[in-house]
Amino acid sequence: MRGVWRIALAALALMIPALAQAAPEGPKPLFAGEEVIHITIKAPISTIIAARVHSDAPVEGSLTLAGARPETLPIKLSVRGLTRRKTAACTFPPLRLEFTEKPGPTSLFAGQKKLKLVTHCRPAATYEQDTLVEYSAYRVYNVVTPFSYRVRLAQVDYVDADGKVLASKMGFFIEDTDDVAKRNGLAEAELGERIAIPQLSARDGGRAALFEYMIGNLDWAMNAGPAGDSCCHNFKLIAAKGATSGLIPLPYDYDFTGLVDAPYAVPPDSIPVASVRVRRYRGFCVHNDGALAAAGEFRAKRAAMLAVFDHVPHLEDGARRKAVAYLSGFFDQIGSDQDVSDKVLRSCMG
Repeated sequence: MRGVWRIALAALALMIPALAQAAPEGPKPLFAGEEVIHITIKAPISTIIAARVHSDAPVEGSLTLAGARPETLPIKLSVRGLTRRKTAACTFPPLRLEFTEKPGPTSLFAGQKKLKLVTHCRPAATYEQDTLVEYSAYRVYNVVTPFSYRVRLAQVDYVDADGKVLASKMGFFIEDTDDVAKRNGLAEAELGERIAIPQLSARDGGRAALFEYMIGNLDWAMNAGPAGDSCCHNFKLIAAKGATSGLIPLPYDYDFTGLVDAPYAVPPDSIPVASVRVRRYRGFCVHNDGALAAAGEFRAKRAAMLAVFDHVPHLEDGARRKAVAYLSGFFDQIGSDQDVSDKVLRSCMG
């Protein structure tokens, strides 16, 4: 009898770790497709733009989806972001949409509550191209790992409360962190302003850091957030539910990258480089094995990663060639593991 109990207890012990990881869920409808959607956002947009530096108070409005299955949904609209909200950087800030009524089960927006919308910054066509390149960066990381944000491109007509069309530009929605986690059978981890480096998954931390190096991003920290904010700076964390280790970092916000090369993008004051086009590896040394493994993944998927830019609607040839050339310079640096160690990882931190 004791032997039977020992076997049962051993089986239960094997089951407990598995219970911490839920069954993966499929992507919600908005992020299950890739075709461009056409929407109209109507709200007192000029009002929130005028007050954007001092207030992020939401206003009521509506979102209308055009196409074969049109629908109109009530929303609250507010500004978000930091640099892009400042008058000197952008005249049109990033936005956040909150659905005030739950979208129906057949809606393209089924399952959505709040959504980040990346906008065009300024009216000039070059800024719309920057938006499309930033969108492409998310898609490139999707090629490498499912631990990444999905995005959905949209042609957006912005209509003020009085019916005046303020702009008609390309933008894109970003998947919610909780939905990224659920797709991977995990949960969002919120652990305060700072975490210890050993709490991060070395494999995933190395991959994320190498990706940030590839796109020329210096504006991030995967173990700490700004003072008074949750961890981490331009990263979110997911893990098995309740876990405080094996944390998987999800990078986002790429407008300050060398890849996008936005006119307002400058390196952080703490990093002495001439421009955001200059790469500097900022991953942790304890994640170097993970970065080397990621380099092998990147080399194997180079063609697919660069091909992303061939399939982005409305991306002009000049912007595409510039983006591909910038990433090709990265691939020239990681031709072998020895190259990665000599040319990239030598500036690792810690």
